[in-house]
Amino acid sequence: MTPRRVFRITGEDRIEFLQNLVTNDVGRLDNGLVWAALLTPQGKYLADFFLVPEDGAILLDVAEPLAAGLAQRLSMYKLRARVAIEPTDIEVAQGPGPAPEGAFADPRDPALGWRAYDGRPGEKIDWAALRVAIGLPESGIELVPNDAFPLEMGFERFHGVDFRKGCYVGQEVTARMKHKTELRKGLCRVSVEGAAPVGTEILSEDGRAAGTLFTQADGAALAYLRFDRADGVMTAGEARVRMIEPV
Repeated sequence: MTPRRVFRITGEDRIEFLQNLVTNDVGRLDNGLVWAALLTPQGKYLADFFLVPEDGAILLDVAEPLAAGLAQRLSMYKLRARVAIEPTDIEVAQGPGPAPEGAFADPRDPALGWRAYDGRPGEKIDWAALRVAIGLPESGIELVPNDAFPLEMGFERFHGVDFRKGCYVGQEVTARMKHKTELRKGLCRVSVEGAAPVGTEILSEDGRAAGTLFTQADGAALAYLRFDRADGVMTAGEARVRMIEPV
């Protein structure tokens, strides 16, 4: 798992503040963790994170490389809202299987186990293999700020966007992609023979740019592909790639 940073969000406007910004319904905190993202006004991904219920506060669990930029962006949106955003030294733990007492089920997929914020140790998981098996993108690898739209990266499949919650930053573009367009590219599971570095360009059978190869494990991988060029055997460096299914 990518190293994480946890912020604490307090203040009487904290729920309304987040509800007006993020892709998911903050009201779901009553049931546990909420996975959500902050988008650009043009609907592109900036950062994804977990919102965690806490008495009188909301914790925000985000990948370390995205933490500073996200905190800065949230502060920019704060304006006159009665909200405080402070860093903490809370460490994130995760493990497989049902959530033990005091931990939270990962809301994205039951296969992802649990997360905890109470100082307990985590348990070992082959995180790369698990992500590839279910098609889950990771912050800073498949998910790159300003590089893709959330619906292209599986956010609907992993319950990271709510289409009934009302307005948020980037909502109009996201809703239009959902209801009025057919996705022409997106994150996919692929089979891979050989290996290539993360970020290697994928070429179609006729040599045209078809996408990018990302995390690989056990003969499979995640790749961002143009669907109209993803037929047959593709290449990524010395590796041979075939599409299995879109995420």
